Amino acid sequence: MVFVLRYANLHQMRHSIPNLFSYRKYWAHRFGVASILPMSFAEMETLGWDSCDIILVTGDAYVDHPSFGMALIGRLLEDQGFRVGIMSQPDWRSAESFKVLGKPNLFFGVTAGNMDSMVNHYTADRKIRSDDAYTPGAEPNKRPDRATIVYAQRCREAYNDIPIVIGGIEASLRRVAHYDYWSDQIRRSVLLDSKADMLIYGNAERALVDLSHRLAKKEAIENIQNLRGTAVVKKRRDIEETQIHSIRLPSYEEVKNSPTLYAQASKFLHLESNPLNARALVQSHADRDVWINPPPIPLSTKELDYVYELPYSRVPHPLYENAPIPAYEMIKFSIPIMRGCFGGCSFCSITAHEGRIIQSRSESSILKEIEMIRDKTPGFTGIISDLGGPTANMYGLNCQKSQCQMACRKFSCLYPNICPNMSTNHTPLIQLYRKARTLPGIKKVLVASGVRCDLAIKSPEYIKELVTHHVGGYLKIAPEHICEGPLSKMMKPGIEIYERFQQLFDQYSKTATKEQYLIPYFIAAHPGTTNEDMLELALWLKKNNFRLNKVQTFLPTPMTLATTMYHTAKNPLTSLDQNNEKVFVPKKGKIRKLHKAFLRYHDPKNWPVLRQALKQMGREDLIGKGKRHLVPKSPV
Repeated sequence: MVFVLRYANLHQMRHSIPNLFSYRKYWAHRFGVASILPMSFAEMETLGWDSCDIILVTGDAYVDHPSFGMALIGRLLEDQGFRVGIMSQPDWRSAESFKVLGKPNLFFGVTAGNMDSMVNHYTADRKIRSDDAYTPGAEPNKRPDRATIVYAQRCREAYNDIPIVIGGIEASLRRVAHYDYWSDQIRRSVLLDSKADMLIYGNAERALVDLSHRLAKKEAIENIQNLRGTAVVKKRRDIEETQIHSIRLPSYEEVKNSPTLYAQASKFLHLESNPLNARALVQSHADRDVWINPPPIPLSTKELDYVYELPYSRVPHPLYENAPIPAYEMIKFSIPIMRGCFGGCSFCSITAHEGRIIQSRSESSILKEIEMIRDKTPGFTGIISDLGGPTANMYGLNCQKSQCQMACRKFSCLYPNICPNMSTNHTPLIQLYRKARTLPGIKKVLVASGVRCDLAIKSPEYIKELVTHHVGGYLKIAPEHICEGPLSKMMKPGIEIYERFQQLFDQYSKTATKEQYLIPYFIAAHPGTTNEDMLELALWLKKNNFRLNKVQTFLPTPMTLATTMYHTAKNPLTSLDQNNEKVFVPKKGKIRKLHKAFLRYHDPKNWPVLRQALKQMGREDLIGKGKRHLVPKSPV
């Protein structure tokens, strides 16, 4: 039976559950801390182990750094006393590769890696990528398509009596029946396709620690049914017994055949995402039900500090020798200061995965990590490459009214306007920046994570601090579009917010006598975007003298609201009745190519397709050699 408990605030809810450091350590803690978690029997023997308690399988290279999910989870479970082995990028063509560390005593933990394997493999145009940033030497083809499913199946073939737990962003965003862009089909919950025993979604620390200790006490995994942040398969009669405390989504068969029901299921999934009030969700797949427990309770600052202060070596496994791992090179001098995002952009998976409640580390923990990078990370030159997170300037920001937060079911705290209950006080972040850059041996602290303009302009002092001390010549900002049509589907503010930020950015750069530039990011072919919208954006880019080198086309990733729009042409942000707005979706390859060409209007390769489009749109007045023209006439 599931019981729904009521609390006055998040603080009380956190205190109602065990914190991460309250568990009695498993007996194997006597083996001590490994300099790096083992990837072979030889390394296990060096540590005095005869077996692993838990084996983590990942599609990424093993880098012992908290920005790599398997390292963070591995070190956390090690701290709980378990012997943890890492199986990095195993050969998925044979179950024998999944026996290299022997049989785990408790379970296999399986993830595709820090990235979704399909996003990792294919561009928005479904073309195969030529490299993999999470592999030594950026070598491609080191993980399979749909890696979570394949790895889980190989683990089962290797040892069919060992529980399998899947997690990470690929599993998290496929926990229900979902539209799959790469096959253009509705796929079942990945829990069923992988044949795993349990799926852990979102930030996994609480669920994994609790699960590991319960399995160590010989509790059968099939009896662990109501753990927050998990999804399991239940028999129909068990579901009916707890129906009062759950919401039944339209079934897999229904969403597969009805765009309206798919949109309704998507909407309910996002409405039930606040861990302070979310109910369990149930979705039937033929004769089985996928039961999705409410989201995990966010970590407290003390717990988050604890996770990031574990004894990471902060370097790749010695097995890789000196082969560069691009993803590691990008983050080895950066520090995550918070988790979560309350922006709720419809195309982004961060909110769906990490939640809207911001979890911030303490100032002392962050400064301690800077000193650790300074003292221990090879190649450090005194420059911290990023002090940020999913959004650079959400550090320390949260709802100021606990009663409202407990009841809130909004998709976004920033759209259409900033919620009056949301704090916009950037003072703690400003103070953190000032202390960080004055530490001995630190020459510069940069901010490379995305900045929310709508929040930043509420604190001009923050923009001044950022621009004066923490921009390395360029700052990336993502207005995404300038037209209300696509912006309303993205849940992004109007372009006037970006322009106000630009004014302050230029003003403070001039005051600091620095030549610095904003680099705006825009999305082509997002649901709700017409050819006329893209033309207007191209003219805005030309007027402001922007010539973008890298542009992005909308990529429908599982579970996002924008992907729902892409698949159904319906708007789940509004009422899904018979009067629901029909969303224009630029799906065809020709239209997607045109929208991308508008973003690079200055590239001669795009002129033929743009000339043809302008003629069809009745805008031949924009073809010519003058300043008011978008593209030149074709050669005679």
